[in-house]
Amino acid sequence: MNENLKYKIALTFIPKIGPILAKRLISYCGSAEAVFKEKRWALEKIPGVGSFSANAILNQNVIERAESEIKFIEKNVIHPIFYLDPDYPKRLTYCDDSPVFLYFKGNANMNSEKIISIVGTREATDHGKELCEKLVADLAVHNVIIVSGLAYGIDICAHKAAMDNKLSTICVLAHGLDKIYPGVHASTAQKMLEFGGWLTDFPSKTTPDRENFPSRNRIVAGIADATIVIESKAGGGSLITADIANSYSRDVFAFPGRVGDECSVGCNNLIKQNKAALIQSAADVVYIMGWEQTKNVKAPQQKQLFIELKPEEELVVNVLKEKDSINIDDLCLVCKLPMSKVSSLLLTLEFSGIVRSLPGKMYRLN
Repeated sequence: MNENLKYKIALTFIPKIGPILAKRLISYCGSAEAVFKEKRWALEKIPGVGSFSANAILNQNVIERAESEIKFIEKNVIHPIFYLDPDYPKRLTYCDDSPVFLYFKGNANMNSEKIISIVGTREATDHGKELCEKLVADLAVHNVIIVSGLAYGIDICAHKAAMDNKLSTICVLAHGLDKIYPGVHASTAQKMLEFGGWLTDFPSKTTPDRENFPSRNRIVAGIADATIVIESKAGGGSLITADIANSYSRDVFAFPGRVGDECSVGCNNLIKQNKAALIQSAADVVYIMGWEQTKNVKAPQQKQLFIELKPEEELVVNVLKEKDSINIDDLCLVCKLPMSKVSSLLLTLEFSGIVRSLPGKMYRLN
């Protein structure tokens, strides 16, 4: 049995210790294994860890549960991912409350160049489904990975549209990988293993309880470059996902709807409150994300002298000064700015001869 893996999983079973405190424990102790071998008095001195948590850490029951989980993982060909592993979704690493441990089954690249989350009401109208299908079909040329939550309505529509257009699609689940919820979507989920996969931070035998869904939504928001809301009532999970995406400084888009339509209230409110950019098509998403913005730009050979930079431009330049080159996705996360904003800043800096674009969405100072 993989001893390292055992302790990594066991850490997630400790009561009252969430991802932020778990990462702090590892930072103080040096590794997941070291956490369980630390002295009680030393654990109690770590900020946020009291006697209750120290006792829970030293309780061997969590180790036994982890050993059982490893057997499930091996039997079902599930890929375990620790937050310090190189294949952990890099976009999640910039979210303070991102999961310490993930369970993945499938073949999608969760560090792909372009990832979009699509969410919406479970009671989608025919119009909403048509919007979703056309959006995904039009995004197919950009080889985007589509993420959603496998729920009724917009979620399942997005997954099916992705597969119809030969795109990878990942469903983020609010339970363990020993089941699929809702059960009626099991056949679609099974097909998704060929086109993408299943992802969760919940171990096996976890039921899809109501309180698990907001936790699931943070992964949906954090793993993508942007979240698109297609139809939403005045309240609901898709609005929670949009709020979380905003808190992560990710782009949020929403399709507007007709005034008075129940399924349009949420989207219209997001737009009205400046929590989402209004979009009418995939072309709007492509433009705002800057996926074609710098395609044919040729930077001047000599940069302007004594140019006065705006604060956000200066922020980008300062990051670039510290690195030979950087991927635009990493630049967004370091600067804590949305992709659309960073793309615009880079374009301005490129026209000024300050920044040069390189193959693979890489940038460096001229």
